[in-house]
Amino acid sequence: MPLFALPFPMIDPVLVSVGPFAIRWYALAYIGGLLIGWTYARRLARDEALWNGRPRPDEETLDDLLVYAALGIILGGRIGYVLFYNLPYYLERPAEALMVWQGGMSFHGGLAGCFLALIWVARSRGLPILSLADTAAAVAPIGLFLGRIANFINGELWGRKTDVPWAVEFPTGGFLPRHPSQLYEATLEGLVLGVLLLVLIRAGGLKRPGFITGAFGMGYGTARIICEFYREPDPQIGFLFGGATMGMLLSVPLIVLGGWLVLRSRRAVAVGA
Repeated sequence: MPLFALPFPMIDPVLVSVGPFAIRWYALAYIGGLLIGWTYARRLARDEALWNGRPRPDEETLDDLLVYAALGIILGGRIGYVLFYNLPYYLERPAEALMVWQGGMSFHGGLAGCFLALIWVARSRGLPILSLADTAAAVAPIGLFLGRIANFINGELWGRKTDVPWAVEFPTGGFLPRHPSQLYEATLEGLVLGVLLLVLIRAGGLKRPGFITGAFGMGYGTARIICEFYREPDPQIGFLFGGATMGMLLSVPLIVLGGWLVLRSRRAVAVGA
């Protein structure tokens, strides 16, 4: 064990409280991720040179996506958590499955909900699904980065016990020195993946339908699996088999599907694909 560990900064998870109403950092992370991502998406869509004549979303389409994606992320994230991470508990207490404010969200579930919302918006607007998916994938790391920072502020989803010199003692983790795995995820899933997608976009990635979506799936899935080696698994599930965690298993299909989309994009015709 380390001779010392960094104390948890004890940031109040509630930013502002007025009577019974409270504004939490976690909620701000969701709102900030959606709004900053929406702004960035509009900027990408306006740059015709990035698309090389491909159909691309207009500002009204992105306005619609902002609303439906928010609903998809919240509902999908909650449903995913109930199904993948705590189903026996909620089968006994079905009413609590609706209590989102009590915590418990799944990224993979939120991703599925967001994708269903994306399909709805694309079809209602007569836009190719991959055009909208590539736009959404390009901005997704923004929300991932902010969300993981909020996880750290909340002192949740902490890492496994360790003796590294930057270990943090989380109060909810028994004041044991642990990996700050939330910051690892913010770095890999947010910063690194976001920069990688930006480089690919500048190299012409949006001109190939599905390429950016596929790169996001492969990048996120790989980053999540790496971080799962340092993150403490949910206590109600623990390790599944061979040291695998639920987060790892749910990330494998993303890598496979992402790889298929990247390969497909190499054969796709730029216009009308």
